[in-house]
Amino acid sequence: MRAAVLSEEHAFEVVDVVDPAPGATELVLRVDACGICGSDLKAYRVLPAGTVLGHEFCGEIVAVGTGVRADWREGQAVAAMPLGACGRCRWCLADEPAHCERVDLQGVGGSPGAFAEYVRVDAASALRLADGIGEHGALVEPLAVGLHTVDTGNLLVGDRALVIGGGNVGAAVSVWARRRGAAELVVSDPAESRRDAAASFGATGVHDPADGPPPPGFDVVFECVGAPGTVQTAIDAAGVHGRVVIAGVCMAEDRIVPVSALMKEVDLRFAVYYRGKEFAAAAGLLESGDVDPAAFVSGRVGLDGVSDTFEQLLSTTTERKILVRPNG
Repeated sequence: MRAAVLSEEHAFEVVDVVDPAPGATELVLRVDACGICGSDLKAYRVLPAGTVLGHEFCGEIVAVGTGVRADWREGQAVAAMPLGACGRCRWCLADEPAHCERVDLQGVGGSPGAFAEYVRVDAASALRLADGIGEHGALVEPLAVGLHTVDTGNLLVGDRALVIGGGNVGAAVSVWARRRGAAELVVSDPAESRRDAAASFGATGVHDPADGPPPPGFDVVFECVGAPGTVQTAIDAAGVHGRVVIAGVCMAEDRIVPVSALMKEVDLRFAVYYRGKEFAAAAGLLESGDVDPAAFVSGRVGLDGVSDTFEQLLSTTTERKILVRPNG
């Protein structure tokens, strides 16, 4: 099969690699679509050569392991959590496989991801998709990230919420925050295009950082940027007993002024990945038709376009989710 593989120069080279074969409890999917995530843009320059990225994917089952043939069949459309876990430890039993001590973070340095024509997944992580979802099944994963972020903030009906960053994670957070009952939902982003689109994901207002810091007093603040300085911005915007949830992936050193959080008794939390039930809820939202998946997607590329698309996404704020379509 063909796959976009990281080279020594941290570019993507489309090469032929061995077709995956399922183990006893695994499935092989023909990849329909795989989203390019903001964490991909930050991680690909530090991951080793030979890595196949891609963790937001959906596809059609083309091979079924011998141990799961009673539950799955070829031709079914599925999305899968990009998490291989033991299934027995306390974290797996608590439906938090991302924290399993033996977790395989697929597509971000673990087993090969879905920037490839086929991908092998753990059958326990797979979820059947309803007919008609198609390529938008790749949105289940980022929508699950958004739901886990909102759940981590314990958002209550009537809360005032601020989302720092109107990109794909911020959009997913906005969708769920409004569904959870946020009375006010402000999205802060320097890009005019993202501020203009914020209402389509549930925002009731927007903020331009060029006009100064966001107003204070929010019950919940979701940091969805992952850049130095934004944690402090989130703390400053939170009200007394406010909750700050960090979902942005920052790979650089950052500093905060603790007293600014201390005096308001701010609760600072971090959110990563999701629970299995949140992944299922994200699929359910797509199936319900209560969210417009097309609003999340701004383009599609084949495997040969992955390298140029990464460079493009690193230099623009006008694109939303770009889907890689390895099989056309």
